[in-house]
Amino acid sequence: MRHVHQGLFFNVSSSSKPAFSFDIKSGYLSTVNLIFRTTDLQIIEADLKTRFGDVPDFFDDDAVCIDLTALDGAVTTGLNWERLLSMLQAYRMRPIAVRGLTAAGQPVALAHGLLIQPDVGNSQVIDKSETKPVEVRVSDPATVAVISPSAMVIDKPLRSGQRVYAKGRDLVMLAMVNAGAEVIADGHIHVYAPLRGRAIAGARGDASARIFALNFSPELVSIAGVYKSVDGDLPVGIEGQIAQAALVVSEQEERLIYQALGR
Repeated sequence: MRHVHQGLFFNVSSSSKPAFSFDIKSGYLSTVNLIFRTTDLQIIEADLKTRFGDVPDFFDDDAVCIDLTALDGAVTTGLNWERLLSMLQAYRMRPIAVRGLTAAGQPVALAHGLLIQPDVGNSQVIDKSETKPVEVRVSDPATVAVISPSAMVIDKPLRSGQRVYAKGRDLVMLAMVNAGAEVIADGHIHVYAPLRGRAIAGARGDASARIFALNFSPELVSIAGVYKSVDGDLPVGIEGQIAQAALVVSEQEERLIYQALGR
């Protein structure tokens, strides 16, 4: 390259070598918050097996923050970190951080390679007799799974015992979901056919997720961890109709509602 300066020509080299072998830039890592309500590892292990034992691809080496803010700090000081981390890793979780520890408990977590995250506001746990135990919903937008714009599309019926999981996106069913089958999505679930099995939307905490069906007759519905066993007990005008299920969240409660569509 030649530059002109006061009528003189001189050469400038265009192949300058970087000063360092790396650059430093701010980044962002999305994590899943795993909010514990007990430190009893036997109970935790049983619940992990019940909820994820037959969904081996629910977690796919996802970064996880262990959230203990719902517990008394003194209770967490005797936590068996080796066993807890081993249990989570068995389900393809990758614990990288923890929050909710007292100052006395932090050195042990650091020794196990965990980062200490600052405490933030927690989700409110609502216990209602008409629902199964409520799973804590991820309320921090940074921890909610990012939904891909492309949906998973299934064009074959699901028989009893079969399961489909649309990780990080919506699920579109073009065929029947029979009784005993299960459809799971991190986003919305659309069933353009009879829905007679179990439907779990917002599986990773997206409370805005919904469940739509041309023939709404599910055995169970769940959105963002709030479960409701239906068993034919739907409001008048919903059973067998074009309808949707949604989650209503308030300071007092979290509840599932149903609405007929196309009327």
